[in-house]
Amino acid sequence: MELTDIADDLAATLYTEQQIQDKIEELAKRIDADYAGEKLLLVGVLKGAVMVMADLARALTLPIEMDWMAVSSYGSGTQSSGVVRILKDLDTDLTGRKVLIVEDIIDSGLTLSWLRANLSSRGAESVEICALLRKPDAAKVVVDVKYAGFEIANEFVIGYGLDYADKYRNLRGIGVLAPHIYAS
Repeated sequence: MELTDIADDLAATLYTEQQIQDKIEELAKRIDADYAGEKLLLVGVLKGAVMVMADLARALTLPIEMDWMAVSSYGSGTQSSGVVRILKDLDTDLTGRKVLIVEDIIDSGLTLSWLRANLSSRGAESVEICALLRKPDAAKVVVDVKYAGFEIANEFVIGYGLDYADKYRNLRGIGVLAPHIYAS
């Protein structure tokens, strides 16, 4: 689905499909260089990271393995408490592995900070992070992100895996959701 297909639902277009693909290629080149000769495990965080993970994996030239986790951070209303529950755990033993967590977006950083610590505690040799989007103004904790795509304002964004009420994930670009869609 194209951003033009839902123009009335958008306040702005942030990134086109081509801009996203160019950024993924740029990140992949850096990862290929940093992990040359290594065996890397990509860990995607469901559901949002599906698009980023698929495109990043195809852009990499080094041998990789992939696994997935689903985690839920809950609290009051729509605000994350940082208390995390694992909904789907990894199938891979992390002992001695080089792990790259692949995320669509970093908001508060609370869940990702917990996830990095959790994976490190499982005996991984290293745990780094690759995120397509980061909202610096929304950060509640500092999370070291080795591979960051775009920094964006603290706005509600959709597309390329990002959703609102489980809609819009299949948009080829990323846009800012218009407030009339979620404010009621």
